[in-house]
Amino acid sequence: MEDLNAGSAAPAGSQRRDGYEIRIEPNPRRVRVEFNGTWVADSTRVLVLHETRCPPMYYFPKEDVQRDCFAKTAHATYCPFKGDASYWTLKVGDAVAENAAWSYEEPLEDAEPIKGYLSFYAGRVSAIYDGDDEVPRLERAATGLHANTIAGWLIADAWRSASPENLVDQFCRCLRDIGVPLARMTVIVPTLHPQVFAAVFAWREDGGVKVIFEPHDILQHGKFKDSPFALILRGTGGVRRRIERDDVKIDFPVIGDLKAEGATDYVAMPFRFSDGQLNVISLTSFTAGGFSTSDLGQIHEALPMLGRLLEVHALRRTAVTLLQTYLGRRTGERVLEGQVRHGDGERIHSVVWFSDLRSSTALSKSMPQDAYLRYVNRYFDCLAGAVMEKGGELLRFIGDAVLAIFPIAGPSSKSWGSATGAPEACRRAIAAARLAGERVTASNASNPDSPPIRYGIGLHLGDVTYGNIGIPERLEFTVIGAAANEAARVESMTKTLERQVVLSASFADTYPGKLLPLGRHALKDVDGEQELFTLP
Repeated sequence: MEDLNAGSAAPAGSQRRDGYEIRIEPNPRRVRVEFNGTWVADSTRVLVLHETRCPPMYYFPKEDVQRDCFAKTAHATYCPFKGDASYWTLKVGDAVAENAAWSYEEPLEDAEPIKGYLSFYAGRVSAIYDGDDEVPRLERAATGLHANTIAGWLIADAWRSASPENLVDQFCRCLRDIGVPLARMTVIVPTLHPQVFAAVFAWREDGGVKVIFEPHDILQHGKFKDSPFALILRGTGGVRRRIERDDVKIDFPVIGDLKAEGATDYVAMPFRFSDGQLNVISLTSFTAGGFSTSDLGQIHEALPMLGRLLEVHALRRTAVTLLQTYLGRRTGERVLEGQVRHGDGERIHSVVWFSDLRSSTALSKSMPQDAYLRYVNRYFDCLAGAVMEKGGELLRFIGDAVLAIFPIAGPSSKSWGSATGAPEACRRAIAAARLAGERVTASNASNPDSPPIRYGIGLHLGDVTYGNIGIPERLEFTVIGAAANEAARVESMTKTLERQVVLSASFADTYPGKLLPLGRHALKDVDGEQELFTLP
C-alpha cells in the first residue's frame, strides 16, 4: 500500500512492537507480473515486504523488469519508514496503467534492502504470479483496521470534536495515551481565504493547541521557504530526521534548532483531502530513540481518517469564510443558520448608509483597467472599511456604491448582535463617515499620481426589509424598502449641495450631536420637500 492515503510501512529485517510488524524477506520462488499479455517482470530474486494489516508486497530488482514498458511520472508519495516513492506508468500495446509501479530510489535506512527494487499494484496489472499461484488482489489484509488503536479512537470518538483545534489536541493526547513519545505536532491546512494562506495548528505537550492563521506573504518568508513544509507542499514527499544521531543531516534550519533543544526525532509528511488538496503534519520527539516503527506505522495508517475529519472542519471554515467575505458577516451567518428559502426576511429599524464614488464612469474610461481596479479598491478600503470598524453591517457593493446598515436594537433586531440604541447607531454612522474622510485624505496624499478619490455619503434612519430576494435559482440577501431608497436619494444630494456627507431629517432628529442645516430640498421619488443636514 504505497499511497499515503492507503497506508504503508516497511523497515528492513523484522520489527514488532505493540502488535505492529514489519518484515522483509527473500522469496525462494519465481515471481512474474503480467500486463496485457506480456511479462513485464520476471525474477527469482524478489523480496517480499510483510506489514501488519497490509497484503504482502513483491519487490523486483530493476534488472528483472522490462524497462521499455515503463515511463516515469511526476507522481510521488511518502512513507515514514521507506521515504519518498517514485512512480512509473505501464504501457503495453494500447493498454496503459497509470502509476502502476513504484520504487524507493533513495530509501530511508530501514528500507535499504529494497533500494533499486520495483513493486506493483496488483489491481493495476493483469496478474502477479508467485510460483504457479496467482496473487490475490487484496487492498488490506484480513486483520481489520480496528486493530489500530489510533484508528479505533478516530472512528469512535474523534467525531465529537467541535473544532479542528480540539480535534488536533485530542488526537495528540490519544497518541500520548498509547505510548507514542510525542512532544510537538504541527498541522498545516491551506485555506481558501483572501487574506490567509493556511491555518496552522501547533500542539505542544505542555501547552495544548495554538492556532495561527498565516497570511499569503508567509510564502516569501525565509522561515517558510527554508522549512520542510515548503518542500512537502510542493509535492516532493516527506522528511525524516533522527536528530539524536551524530551524523544527522541538518538541511533545514528547524532541524538545527530542534537538535539544539535536545529533540531526538522529527517526521514531516503530507496527507491529502478527498479533493486532492495537499496538507502537512509534523511530529517531534524528545525521548531517547524517538519514534518506533510501530508508532509511525499506526499514525501513518490512521492519517487518512484524520485527514477526512480535518477536511470536514476545513470545508465548514471555507464555507463560513466565503459566505462572510461575499455576503457579509451577518448575512453569511443567516445563510448557515438555514435562512435560504425564497422570501425569508425580517423588518429592521436601522441607520441606512449609502455611499457612492464620484466620476466613476469617466475614470473607468480614462484609466487602464488594472489601475482603475486598484483605485476603486482604495475607495472601498476607505469607506467600507470604516463602516466595518465602527460596527456597521456591509450588505452590498452596488457597482462602486456601498450599502450598509447600523442596526437599532428592538423587537425586530434581536438576532443582530451589533444592534444598539438609536442614538448610538447614529453616533457610529457619523464616526464611520468621519473615519472614511480621514482615510480618503491619507490615501489621496499617498497616491499623488492617481486621481483623488471623491465620494458622497447619505445617511437616513428608518425601517427596512432585510430579506432573501430574487428567484429560487439565484437568491440574494439585501435591504429593500422606502428607507433604503431614500438613503440613496439623500446621497445623490451630496453632488447638488457640494457636501461629502448629507443626512436626512429623521437621522438628525435622533443624532445627539450638532449638525448643520442645509435647508429643504426635493428628493427624487420622495413626496414633499425634505430637510437635510451635514456635519459641522
